[in-house]
Amino acid sequence: MGGIKRKEAPSGAANGYKKQKTVEQNTVKQTKSRLDAAAEDDGDDFGGFSGGEDEDSADNTITEKAGETRPASNSAASKNGDAKKFTLDTSSAEAHAKQRALAKERKANKPHADVIGRSKQLWERLRRKSHVPSAERKELVGELFTIINGRVRDFVFKHDSVRVIQCALKYANKEQRRMIVDELKGDIRTLMESRYGKFLIAKMVVEGDQGIRNVVVPEFYGHIKRLINHPEASWIVDDIYRQVATTQQRAVMLREWYGTEFALANRDATASAKSTESADLRKILEDAPEKRKPILQHCLQMINSLIQKKMTGFTMLHDAMLQYFLALQSGTEEHTEFLELLKSDIETKAEAKDGDGSGGGDLYRNLAFTKSGSRLVCLALAWGSAKDRKVVLRLFKDTVEMMSFDANAKMVLVTGLDVPDDVKMSGKAIFHELLGQGIEDEKARLDRLEGVVINLNARVPALFPLAGGAKWLMNDQDKTLLAEVEEVRSTTSKKAPELRRKGLLEHLSPPMLELVSKRAEKLVQSSFGCQVMTETLLEANSEQSVEQKGEAKKAVAKLAAGDPSEEGHLVHDAAASRMLKTLVSGGNFDPKTKATQLVEPRLGFATALFPIIKERLVQWACSPSSFVVVALLESEDVSDEIKKDVKKALQKGKKEIEKASKDTGDAVKVAGGETKDKKRKVEGGKGNAGARILLEKLST
Repeated sequence: MGGIKRKEAPSGAANGYKKQKTVEQNTVKQTKSRLDAAAEDDGDDFGGFSGGEDEDSADNTITEKAGETRPASNSAASKNGDAKKFTLDTSSAEAHAKQRALAKERKANKPHADVIGRSKQLWERLRRKSHVPSAERKELVGELFTIINGRVRDFVFKHDSVRVIQCALKYANKEQRRMIVDELKGDIRTLMESRYGKFLIAKMVVEGDQGIRNVVVPEFYGHIKRLINHPEASWIVDDIYRQVATTQQRAVMLREWYGTEFALANRDATASAKSTESADLRKILEDAPEKRKPILQHCLQMINSLIQKKMTGFTMLHDAMLQYFLALQSGTEEHTEFLELLKSDIETKAEAKDGDGSGGGDLYRNLAFTKSGSRLVCLALAWGSAKDRKVVLRLFKDTVEMMSFDANAKMVLVTGLDVPDDVKMSGKAIFHELLGQGIEDEKARLDRLEGVVINLNARVPALFPLAGGAKWLMNDQDKTLLAEVEEVRSTTSKKAPELRRKGLLEHLSPPMLELVSKRAEKLVQSSFGCQVMTETLLEANSEQSVEQKGEAKKAVAKLAAGDPSEEGHLVHDAAASRMLKTLVSGGNFDPKTKATQLVEPRLGFATALFPIIKERLVQWACSPSSFVVVALLESEDVSDEIKKDVKKALQKGKKEIEKASKDTGDAVKVAGGETKDKKRKVEGGKGNAGARILLEKLST
């Protein structure tokens, strides 16, 4: 593994720690984090307390009555039919009563037994939220705080009474919560390592305000290495780091991965709380180049330790791994060894139980779903060899759909399409799963594809070969990452980007054109759907889809049929209007060149649209979609014959167009004289701008 020997996890860790699993995300409904789940755990699954004040009334069942006799099953006499009977010295009920009495006596001898017993009774009542009136709950909470005030530490280290404090936090006001936290200050880390106390910490940070969080989080400073490796504390520390800690608090915690000196510095909570130090490892190494070797060694040791223990789901680990990787010089031995370390989690063909070489890989799967981890996986794919990329993409085979709906993981799929030279492999590995090409039922397959292309995240990998890094498709963060990946790709790839894109379109075009042909009426109902149809008709080209593209053009053109004066007609939809204008123009407008970039081969959408709107062309010219008609006269993609027919039709309705150009409302003229005024303010209040342009065109 390039200098780092892979070891099995220590036996103690294997027995005491549950393996982190890949985070499973529902594509429709987001699940709660473990921190929120722990904070909401009020002990309903605990089933109440044993040994409570009213314990005697709990067991009313007597299994055997006093003086009852029963046959001895193994008696020799029973074989001869002469069964002997015997009498028990004490009944079962009497034995149970003695046991309860002993248990009650032992509990009574414990410190604070009376107050703990009463607090349990209050908890039992309060936990049934729907059964307790608000006024009664307020009274019970007040009594509960009277009991626990000054005694919180006596409650929190017992598995049953800690539930009482959790309940108190849930119903407490701001001052009461702060009182509990102040009493436990100094014991936070101990509670974190407790099997039951960690749930109390979760309740503190979730129910409390930022002031309480600023008390809790600094308690971890100086102990991150111990806590992140602890079987009880690790997951909750990481969830607090990810969900609760401020940016500066996260930086303080992450710096402890860089060496013992940072951890010792953090133990001064006052100094670390005021610290403005950055966790950017490259900057730290630039400021102290003499410490480069020990810092990198310490960070790598912590990373490697968690990977070998299969504890790879932590966001803090992913942040540390990215910082470490970015601090390395490309092409160096350290850089190569770290890429090998990432692959060490993937089982070889000999190691995999099923023998297909796809075992393991939880590290890559977990990395894909965090911001830092996603960036690291993208860079690893960009730097990897063709074989490495194939192995990594195979790991995501069963999670492609889930990844596409995730804000971070979707960029791993984009990189998986944009980096490999083998587009046949990458297209099949991603598009086959993403677009549901393995689904035989047509309706189910189109439903799946439609759900993907109109989702804010999932549409990015689905439409990337069509639109590239278009502004409407990718946000600034995604475009920055894509540019970083493509910079690396320029040194590791031999294939021209246009050839790669053409190869991907061979996979993507048929299913996308099928979707537009059969679901145009549904897609036009959303702006995302209009963008899908626009880019599909403009860019989807393959040798097998020529006929499909003609059908798709007809399906989109038919959407313009009907009376434009009717409510809900396509003519009044801004997104649909932009779609038709772009399609008639034959390409997207380029703001740099101030001209429309015509696609090749030419689209020729006007040929399908004009016959459908020809009879109502004047109404279109006076409508909010008047620029569709302007495009029919201006576009180079429209034939001279169609332009001639458009002018002829507009000349007949020149008076209506002139009126619309001056009207302060967008009027849609009906060919009999009736007008429907949409009462919509237009540019400068000077009438329909498209109609004014058409008048100029008609006068020349």
